[in-house]
Amino acid sequence: MQIVHTLEQRLTDQPTVMTIGKFDGVHLGHQRLVCATVERAQTLGYLSAVLTFEPHPDVVLRPERELYVLTNLEERSELIAALNPDLLIVAPFTRETMSTPPDTYMRQICTALPLRELYVGTDFALGRKREGDVARLRAIGQELGYTVTTVDPVKAGETTVSASRVRQLLYAGDVQGVIPLLGRPFWVRGEVIVGDRRGRTIGYPTANLAIAPMHALPSDGVYACYAYITDKPLPAVTNVGTRPTFDGTRRTVETHLLDWSSDLYGQHLRLEFLHHLRGEQKFSSVAELVSQIGRDADRARNLLRDASPGS
Repeated sequence: MQIVHTLEQRLTDQPTVMTIGKFDGVHLGHQRLVCATVERAQTLGYLSAVLTFEPHPDVVLRPERELYVLTNLEERSELIAALNPDLLIVAPFTRETMSTPPDTYMRQICTALPLRELYVGTDFALGRKREGDVARLRAIGQELGYTVTTVDPVKAGETTVSASRVRQLLYAGDVQGVIPLLGRPFWVRGEVIVGDRRGRTIGYPTANLAIAPMHALPSDGVYACYAYITDKPLPAVTNVGTRPTFDGTRRTVETHLLDWSSDLYGQHLRLEFLHHLRGEQKFSSVAELVSQIGRDADRARNLLRDASPGS
């Protein structure tokens, strides 16, 4: 997959099937949209393209609201690449983009590549004041030479799969509940940095992960996770929160790997959240905390024994 970061130049002369969206989380609805685009392009012998925006449009549209993204650009690109489109266009989203009429924006796309078919969700809208809904995009397409196909949302039971629903479940600590929506466990990735090294002194050394400030996390608590240093999954117990037993004030992500003893500083670690074990709590003594961590580790090991990594 080729990645480009502009629409200001000619990208290809090959007829193209494209999908456009935020794709935050690359959940099952996004996957259906991208896969439909890729399959259609392969059938026609065309190029398949995905256009996404950076930053997330809501950051620009609603700056007063703090948006925590499910995937940063690197993670989003990696997940999209796994669906095998030929081209990923990361288009800048600015206040100018926000005020651009949809016909102007679609003309810019068609100048960058020969768009023949556009695949979008049923509630998709683009451009100034969301004027570019499906009906408007079809009308523009009659002039510019592309057709529009809508792809229905995905249901997980009675729930419509959406990024907002994934966030709701995460903020409730329901990491099991997000798996049917994402088609995978929720995961984060970060560099292991030096913490206060307190875990070593109580017999449970932890890797402290540097997570981007506006990246979504599950609610404060303790989780059974798989940790990846290479391709091998390692069982782990992860604490998300402020460590109230030690009067912490800064929110951190710390994980204790159950089958690992080597130094991890400077390495990048990926954590898959599989089970919520308990909420974060303040213990009356370090000894009480250590005892509880031991029980958490035993429970995590038992739960993870029956779990499939990456599923």
